[in-house]
Amino acid sequence: QVQLVESGGGLVQPGGSLRLSCAASGFIFNIYTMGWYRQAPGKQRELVATITRDGTTNYPDSVKGRFTISRDNAKNLVYLQMNSLKPEDTAIYYCSGRFWTNTYWGQGTQVTVSS
Repeated sequence: QVQLVESGGGLVQPGGSLRLSCAASGFIFNIYTMGWYRQAPGKQRELVATITRDGTTNYPDSVKGRFTISRDNAKNLVYLQMNSLKPEDTAIYYCSGRFWTNTYWGQGTQVTVSS
């Protein structure tokens, strides 16, 4: 049974930091490209970061320099370190795993950036 379980979300003030974690099970984690996406109310889900099995990362301009994705293939974990958070980063953050035509999603974790 495939599972992606996110944790680490919460309420943080602007300029603060959070680290999200995603625990994966039920598939061959170390061959999958892992990613984080987010969806704000009334908006489409958007890419936040991806990391390939060999560690190559990709970020949109909106988070580049502030967010860092990493993975631990020994523990089947993927992380998202978020620094200098802004109110516009408020969203539900989803972990994903993709390999060829297979894409898996977690249930999401809420991140709220507000004073």
